[in-house]
Amino acid sequence: MSINPIPSLPTPAAATFRTQKQERFDRWWIMVAAVVALVLLLIFLKPDPYKNLFLFVRDGIWRTTYITITSFALVAVFGLIAGLARLTKIKIIRGIATVYVEVIRGIPMMVQIIYWYFAFPAIVQELGRGLNIPSLMEFRPDGIVMAIFGLTFGYSAYMSEVYRAGIQSISKGQMEAARSLGMTYVQAMRYIIIPQAVRVILPPMGNELITLLKDTALVSAVTIPELTRRGREFSSANFNPIETWTMVALLYLVMTLLATRLVAYLEKIARYER
Repeated sequence: MSINPIPSLPTPAAATFRTQKQERFDRWWIMVAAVVALVLLLIFLKPDPYKNLFLFVRDGIWRTTYITITSFALVAVFGLIAGLARLTKIKIIRGIATVYVEVIRGIPMMVQIIYWYFAFPAIVQELGRGLNIPSLMEFRPDGIVMAIFGLTFGYSAYMSEVYRAGIQSISKGQMEAARSLGMTYVQAMRYIIIPQAVRVILPPMGNELITLLKDTALVSAVTIPELTRRGREFSSANFNPIETWTMVALLYLVMTLLATRLVAYLEKIARYER
């Protein structure tokens, strides 16, 4: 009579390896591939209007991507500055930062973009006339630059709150330990507190990136030829709103899904580094 051996239990190392192997493939990429496949299917099966539309809005896709990346890079920097200003013990700086955040968060983003595009140049020109400065009197800013400035100015207020919450989530003992080792306040924030806070706030930062990407559609209100504006022009010229806005929506979906996967990848790296 033969006795079957008792199967050995998996070791913790083997279980960890299997878990990491399973997590190596992000299943959400299937959704990204499905949406891309749908876009390609529409383009090849119905070149008119989908292929013509895609060729028409290609430059709009590039402008949308450029505005998003540039604005978010600036938002990450200025949001950190505003967040640190709200945490400082200097009352004047903290008060100015608080007023900035509360005022900006209370004004719709479209209104802010319109203000920076139309009202701000007019203010500079009036100031130039009052001071008799020809360069200010002839101030004509680039539309894309003002759109990036408006998005950066607005979203930095929201990002400052994300940074502030992340920094405050770090135990005060971390700062006390760093100071006890002889670090200055700036060194402790730079090498100890902020790196830990960034890992904590990666999910809300990713959410801000996706929201910013979608809000680039608002700059179409000031005639910036990004994706939404180009879609509107194509629809007006060809009278096919269903096909136009279906394709525009799918293109936005592709970009937002790619941004989401990028943030998820960064979160995974930060989790492994812990």
